[in-house]
Amino acid sequence: MNIKYNLHLAIFTAFLLFSSTGLFAQTTIMGVVQSKNAERLAWIDIVVEGMNQGATTNAAGEFTISGLPTGSYQLISRSSDFLNDTISVVLKDNNRVNVVFKLQSITTNFDEVVISGTMRSVRKSDSPVPIEVYSKEFFRSNPTPSIFESLQTVNGVRPQVNCSVCNTGDIHINGLEGPYTMILIDGMPIVSGLGSVYGLNGIPQALIERVEIVKGPASTLYGSEAVGGLINVITKSAQNAPVFTGEVFGSSWGEINADLGYHADIGSRLSTLVGVNYFNYSNPIDNNNDGFTDVTLQDRFSIFNKWSLKRKNNRVFSFAGRYVYEDRWGGDMDWTPGYRGGSELYGESIYTSRWEVFGNYQLPFDEKVMLMFSANGHDQNSYYGDMSYNGVQNIGFGQLTWDKKLGRHNLLLGGAMRYTYYDDNTSATNSLVNGETINEPSETYLPGVFLQDEWRLNEKNTVLLGMRYDYNSIHGSIFTPRLNYKWTSTNKLNILRLSGGSGYRVANIFTEDHAALSGARDLVILSEIRPETSWNGNINFVKKLNFKNGLFLNFDATVFYTYFDNKIIPDYETDPNLIIYDNLDGYAESKGVSLNMDIRYKGLSARIGGTVMDVSSVEDGERIRQEFQEEYTMTWNIGYTFAKAKVKIDYTGNLYGPMKLPLLSENDPRSPESPVWSIQNIQVTKDFKNGLSIFGGVKNLLNWTPAKGEPFIIARTQDPFDQNVQYEANGDVMQTAENPYGLVFDPAYVYGPNQGIRGFLGLRYTIK
Repeated sequence: MNIKYNLHLAIFTAFLLFSSTGLFAQTTIMGVVQSKNAERLAWIDIVVEGMNQGATTNAAGEFTISGLPTGSYQLISRSSDFLNDTISVVLKDNNRVNVVFKLQSITTNFDEVVISGTMRSVRKSDSPVPIEVYSKEFFRSNPTPSIFESLQTVNGVRPQVNCSVCNTGDIHINGLEGPYTMILIDGMPIVSGLGSVYGLNGIPQALIERVEIVKGPASTLYGSEAVGGLINVITKSAQNAPVFTGEVFGSSWGEINADLGYHADIGSRLSTLVGVNYFNYSNPIDNNNDGFTDVTLQDRFSIFNKWSLKRKNNRVFSFAGRYVYEDRWGGDMDWTPGYRGGSELYGESIYTSRWEVFGNYQLPFDEKVMLMFSANGHDQNSYYGDMSYNGVQNIGFGQLTWDKKLGRHNLLLGGAMRYTYYDDNTSATNSLVNGETINEPSETYLPGVFLQDEWRLNEKNTVLLGMRYDYNSIHGSIFTPRLNYKWTSTNKLNILRLSGGSGYRVANIFTEDHAALSGARDLVILSEIRPETSWNGNINFVKKLNFKNGLFLNFDATVFYTYFDNKIIPDYETDPNLIIYDNLDGYAESKGVSLNMDIRYKGLSARIGGTVMDVSSVEDGERIRQEFQEEYTMTWNIGYTFAKAKVKIDYTGNLYGPMKLPLLSENDPRSPESPVWSIQNIQVTKDFKNGLSIFGGVKNLLNWTPAKGEPFIIARTQDPFDQNVQYEANGDVMQTAENPYGLVFDPAYVYGPNQGIRGFLGLRYTIK
């Protein structure tokens, strides 16, 4: 035993002493996985149902699972190329069981194990809440430097770029803005508030197992910020991850991205998983000739570490942490860090330092009682031109749940506590008292309790009842109920889900006013912002078709409707120098229809989706369409595998309908509505037997950018500090020879990525 091993063991022994320990009986499951024609299958995941344990087959199609206590288990095979299969096993003391899986060669049956809808591991088809699951293979069809960009081919989910200069953004679900979407990592509300703008960057993609998406309010289980839906990024298990994964790729624009993952076992019970991400783009490009960078320059580093401990009776204990540092800037092509904070050349420079810790601990009781905990800190030091913004946010979260089965009822009782500290150097946390500026950081306490009853009436019918009560230390009591119903046909090829419920959202200072920082606008809040409330209903129908020739079709259709009260609406149009926030004196609606279609036939796999929607508000009898909301969208992910050559071709893309865009005045020459636009990509991947893959292709095949057809995107880049802007007596901007349209500097007119066509090449290597 070497010194390094002793040091690692000593550090973690002290922290892990409080967890329950015990020795396992010497039980072993030996298995082989093969196809229907008896071909051994490598790299197939075998999962013990309801437990965070399993194995992956080696090159000979063999696997071994050791250390399980005596009892009965269900083993589930998981693969992107074969139908899942289940085998029952019974383990006795000191015995060995041999099993053989024989898998049918269809890419997937779309029945993965999911957790996001009910906070419990269930098959997707058994969940009363409709959940979409996207595997790591889905994201590999169009590799990107961050999970933020990876979601661009998910139907109904759109990464929205909110700033033409700094390229920050958020995630829209069914047309609702980023603050309505909750981002989870392994079920923990890690990315929110100040971190919502940058928190999706730097998650090592080599460690992502899958992404689960719930569209529609999930506030009953997850609280505020889950009004529009949630995105749960599930990382790989520290016990079952490959020994090593590495992915490196670069583009013709000069982007370099590297993702590395390493798994190690320390002794027989402790496992660790380490992931590192590095992204660099330092090549200023100005293809639209406005004097500003088309894409923000970035230098980002992230490290992720996850630990898992095997405990008596297979109780769960995992602990993880992440640290991200990013330096990004955009602006004048001649800008350098020496101009940071000055008024000679305009640049937006943002230094971000972020840490996160989170974990899962099952208490040593006969009942299933889980403690979930997380904490994160976000520190931002930034300049938007000569305007400084320094923000600090710390969040602590704890949740205790009791999962109990009583006859046909699966009960989940939980209590949660969330503390948020926020401080910055703006008027958001400053107040003027007797002529003196007083700093008053925002502190919010949010305790809550929730109860869920999943009542299985019979084999075909399930009802889910849920309710949650939260007490916000600023806004008071908030109650959110929900009701879900699921009907399943006898052959499980038809599933109908009906959902209804309430949600709420409390405005976050930074999330709401970030657009004000990126430009010449000031933030104005007309009155005390009240929490938004919403009522949602949707109908979801799933139809599966299996054909004897191997063709498999899956249709997933949803009709959704949400009614908002007290909706928080940003007003960009009343004054070009202001963003005015207030609760809507009326109501707002989000409604639409969504359809996903999955096709699998021999080497062909395709996921095609489309959504038609309308997000609008009604005030004084007038219906106003929401800005930056597309009327319709379409996404596709189509791949074909040449099995003998181990070559796969992927064609991915999206198409967006017109959006209403913010103009500075009626004299603004830019279009008030975006055109129909599309980003399309193609990739070729070659796999080798030793775990090596080489991939390459072209992104943005059509070379589309927002600048096409427009006189300019960023208003008045020649005068970003508005030094030559003149005003009328009533406050309107004066039209002059130097400023013929009467505009001010403003980068808010942006609705899509500003990066044109580029080639990319990379390699991926895995040691199983």
